[in-house]
Amino acid sequence: MAVTAPETTATETPKSRRLAWRPWLLRLVLAAASGFVFYLSFAPRPLWWLAPIGFAGFAFVLRGRRLWGGLGYGFVFGLALYLPLLTWLEDFLGVEFGPWPWLGLSAALAAYLGVGGALCTLAARLPWAPVWMSMVIIATETPRTWWPLGGFPWGRVAFSQPEGAYLPLASIGGAPLVGFAVVLTGFAVPALVARLRRRDWRRSVLPAVAVVLPVVAGLALWPTIGTGAQTGSLTVATVQGNAPDAGLDLMEESATIRANHLAQSERLAQEIHSGAVAKPDLVIWPETATQLAGPDPVLDQAVADLGVPTLIGAIDLPQGGGHPQNSEIVWDPATGPGERYSKQELVPFAEYVPARAIAQWVTPFIDTTSDMTPGNRPAVLDVAGTKVATPICYEVAYDNVARDAVDLGAQLIVVPTNNAWFGQSEMSYQQLAMARLRAVEHSRAVVVSATSGVSAIVAPDGSITQSTSEFTAASLVGRVPLRDTTTLSDRLGAWTEYGQVGAALAAVLAGLGIRLRTRRAGAEDTRATGAG
Repeated sequence: MAVTAPETTATETPKSRRLAWRPWLLRLVLAAASGFVFYLSFAPRPLWWLAPIGFAGFAFVLRGRRLWGGLGYGFVFGLALYLPLLTWLEDFLGVEFGPWPWLGLSAALAAYLGVGGALCTLAARLPWAPVWMSMVIIATETPRTWWPLGGFPWGRVAFSQPEGAYLPLASIGGAPLVGFAVVLTGFAVPALVARLRRRDWRRSVLPAVAVVLPVVAGLALWPTIGTGAQTGSLTVATVQGNAPDAGLDLMEESATIRANHLAQSERLAQEIHSGAVAKPDLVIWPETATQLAGPDPVLDQAVADLGVPTLIGAIDLPQGGGHPQNSEIVWDPATGPGERYSKQELVPFAEYVPARAIAQWVTPFIDTTSDMTPGNRPAVLDVAGTKVATPICYEVAYDNVARDAVDLGAQLIVVPTNNAWFGQSEMSYQQLAMARLRAVEHSRAVVVSATSGVSAIVAPDGSITQSTSEFTAASLVGRVPLRDTTTLSDRLGAWTEYGQVGAALAAVLAGLGIRLRTRRAGAEDTRATGAG
């Protein structure tokens, strides 16, 4: 039997068949470029407006795609975001440890956006598709905050918005609403462009509203963001003692870090006594600036010299054995250590090591550290005559830690942190951006006290009033307002997040139902045509 070549139709030439692969390649390039544009919106760059542009590009990629295409393009979009965003892991681990932890974490986080892209192809079948697709993308942030190993909230959409038009929305619905608004602006662009190209002016109204409304709503809320003192004010001071820029070798430098912070406290005390700076009501040491294993006469003397209550960040080694805790301790100049808060959200593979036999492939701490014990009480302390929220370092990325403290009456938020591990990378600035979002979300001033920078005093509108440089010894002294207002975000709590997750799930199920009905209808038409 002779084999004949397939016929070439009038619209399909051999050349066009050879070029048929190009559309998917162009979409792949656009997905990667859009993810990188989204990355550029994160601190330290003040380019918040790039985030919706990145999602607009991603939405063009997803337009008309099916499930597996959405999965693949979403994964590429996520990789292009997380690989550059998390390069500070390489600064931490160093070249001798290899790139695998950085690559593995980036791929794991990108997988969530891959799933989001896949589910968006189902939600795209619904009326008002950009709304439901945006909810799907933000809904993927919830499980990755929980799982695996306590989750990793870094790189949430809202954390790209420490300033700009969308930030005031944090006072209404926190990080979930800010993220939704950013994604909706971008995701509505393809629908608007398509209808404008067809000159379908009437049907262009809804996508145009979806593009513009989040920005207008955010700008309209700016006048409602209060910054004034409501229950008095405090003069606060930070102690940034500095640390060697040594990466992993910082494990051997705990004595140096303690000595540096004692020395900077002494300089601050001299400035206070000479009148060079105002006497603070509260002094704040950063996270893990010292180790404690019982009475500490040297710290007693340092705080007595300062003459005011001091929050001491310490690795708290229990007497009589047991696991250490990462704690912030109220140290009185007369009576010494008192109330303390211990970190609840521990960093996996750093502050505790799950599955140690496997973990040796991804963590340098396997043989040199014991697991820390998480705290079991809210992050709020009574100090200097007021209640202070004290989320420690990594905890500022979790919505519940600061929110629970504010619900219990905290009038000021303090974020002690130790970012010396990560070198002169973007990590400290990314974390500061989260603190600025929390300021607006809870209508509270925020004081970031870092071991080696960046320390900062942040007003309740998210603006930075003072800050330090990285890897310098310095102190900040400034007046901050105490506020007891309750934002709508605080009143709604986690319901904003769970509401979006529920709506996203409903949209995905509805889209799946439409897809199945369409498939059945197509199969029936095919059978009817064949029977005819």
